[in-house]
Amino acid sequence: MEVLRAPDKRFANLEDYDFEPNYAEVRAGDGTQLRLHYLDEGPPDAAPVLLMHGNPSWSYLYRNMIGPLAAAGHRVIAPDLIGFGRSDKPASADDYTIDSHMDWLTQWLVGLDLNDITLFAQDWGGMLGTLLVAHHPERFARACMSNTGLPAGEGTSKALDQWLEFSQTTPVLPVSDLLNGASVTGVSDGAKAAYEAPFPEERFKVSARVFPLLIPAQPDNPGVATAKEGWEKLSTFEKPFLTAYGDSDPISRGGEKSYQDAVPGARGLNHLILEGAGHFIQEDKPAELVEIITEFIAAG
Repeated sequence: MEVLRAPDKRFANLEDYDFEPNYAEVRAGDGTQLRLHYLDEGPPDAAPVLLMHGNPSWSYLYRNMIGPLAAAGHRVIAPDLIGFGRSDKPASADDYTIDSHMDWLTQWLVGLDLNDITLFAQDWGGMLGTLLVAHHPERFARACMSNTGLPAGEGTSKALDQWLEFSQTTPVLPVSDLLNGASVTGVSDGAKAAYEAPFPEERFKVSARVFPLLIPAQPDNPGVATAKEGWEKLSTFEKPFLTAYGDSDPISRGGEKSYQDAVPGARGLNHLILEGAGHFIQEDKPAELVEIITEFIAAG
């Protein structure tokens, strides 16, 4: 397996991102060692708040939430998915599947022996986070999903078809423009540079291009079986399961209903729709999300 790694200098002096890197080793199916980057802030003996990003972002997305959550007494952990951020990037599209991502994340989660976790996850972080909760319910105390979903072969939409066409045909995937365009407030020039930092060349963006193909929407998509198994396991998850979606996100609109209807732990909770929040809700409403998470934890 060929593995790419963005130079450390690409991550120097990023705007509002003054966190120490942490690394763990995970193993690919062929035995290749991959370096997975994560942030680990706040009291090390506190119960962890796990923040999971999606495509094409990385842990930088949570820069405005990590400090306040840590200051509130929480251990805050934010990994970069393999293929993103400071984590290693397998160079071939064939190296990425839902199951390979789940294997890498599971190795990392179990290796850190994280327990009593509060999960906040968005986009692909939500898809993979949903499956982590489903397969390791004993490690999670509660979960909050935002602007995400886990299709299981129900079919595509016009928006998904357009995203598939664009992501697979554009010669240059405009990572920072995607982040900017899918948030209501937009991002600064410094933040745009930070979102481009993991991708010094176009070949580093294989993971970002592959993720749209992995969305298990089409009935014959290879990930459908994994998604269906996840939903079956979630049907017995009775711990608190909250949704907090943006009102200005056409990508995930209505996706919260799947969780609210299927997960026992979602029943009776005050599910939220945040006004003026786009797909990258962490850019638009970081302070509000911190408050939601802290109150969610305090509710027990």
